[in-house]
Amino acid sequence: MFIVNRLNPMDKVDVVIVGAGVVGLAIAADIAREDREIYLLEKETAIGQATSSRNSEVIHAGIYYPKDSLKAKLCVKALPMLYKILKENNIPHNQIGKLIVANGEREIQQLEGIVVKAKANGARDLEIISSDRIHELEPKVKADAAILSPSTGIMDAHGLMDYFHREARRKAEADPLVLNTEVVAIKRTVDGYIVDMNTEGEVFSVEARLVINSSGLHADKVAEMVGFDVDKEDYRIHWCKGDYFSLTGKPPAKMLIYPPPPLDAASLGIHSVPDLTGRLKFGPNAYYVNEINYKVESELEPFWRDIVRYFPNVKKTDLHPDMSGIRAKLQAPGDPVRDFVIRHEEDKGYPGFINLIGIESPGLTSSPAIADMVGKMVDDYL
Repeated sequence: MFIVNRLNPMDKVDVVIVGAGVVGLAIAADIAREDREIYLLEKETAIGQATSSRNSEVIHAGIYYPKDSLKAKLCVKALPMLYKILKENNIPHNQIGKLIVANGEREIQQLEGIVVKAKANGARDLEIISSDRIHELEPKVKADAAILSPSTGIMDAHGLMDYFHREARRKAEADPLVLNTEVVAIKRTVDGYIVDMNTEGEVFSVEARLVINSSGLHADKVAEMVGFDVDKEDYRIHWCKGDYFSLTGKPPAKMLIYPPPPLDAASLGIHSVPDLTGRLKFGPNAYYVNEINYKVESELEPFWRDIVRYFPNVKKTDLHPDMSGIRAKLQAPGDPVRDFVIRHEEDKGYPGFINLIGIESPGLTSSPAIADMVGKMVDDYL
């Protein structure tokens, strides 16, 4: 927990990380050293309160993303790293596998294109299976064909974040996390950056040799603080909300069941989301919003109609509003898919400032590989 007197006026530190979601925590765990002073600043009263804890908690296999994109490379690289962390640290997870289902010739052709893209990304264990095989695996799923992804799974995102926090504390021999502390200004200096922050009405400043912007939904605002023209740089974040509905009764499938991704590229489509307790929900859909709230706002009827395309026996009366989450998208409505921005901005006149912007799915899965990439940037600079 945060102790007010921990921050002294104009402390000098090596690294300030802005944002203690799963990526900020993973970076802290990667770069922490006994001889390296780190502050991990989080404006909420607990870690991972936004996107990191409001998602499907899926372990992705790197299937959908454009070839050579950071999303593709980091997800594929992180998959074995993540399973190793989960297994070795007894973090709850389940490699349940996934079906991306298709009904009709157009969707079957879409599956074929997805497999080609996925194999180009390095996802090697995929196969297209027939309706008979689908019925053997999941008898209540309606589909003419499907991609089987045995490497896909689900996990306890909070358990993963707690692990990264413990690792950062252990390696630093101190807790770098400072909660309930909002960054309000960042100013460039000769030797680094002065970071101004507000904690319960008290203003503190630290001078950091290096700043890492891992602030998720607000990453563009943090970049603006230091001087970036986020519209010129194409760093503007667009909030894209997704709702979930929970299912009453016995789940109709044990595996993750996904439709082919919608053509608008805003999401992966409304899919079944089994959790580690045996409950099932469906979601998320995708719609852009101008404010952050986590009330389920979607109408049930169109949501249900998407579900019964592949789960025809699900009754509308068995679905109930559950939760929502918001994605930090770089793509505006109608735009093509955008990649992660993960870069040391030295060439733009900001040495010692690392931006992570537009970290959405598969950011949770990719977090160990993102941390490794950023850790190398930090080691090269400090």
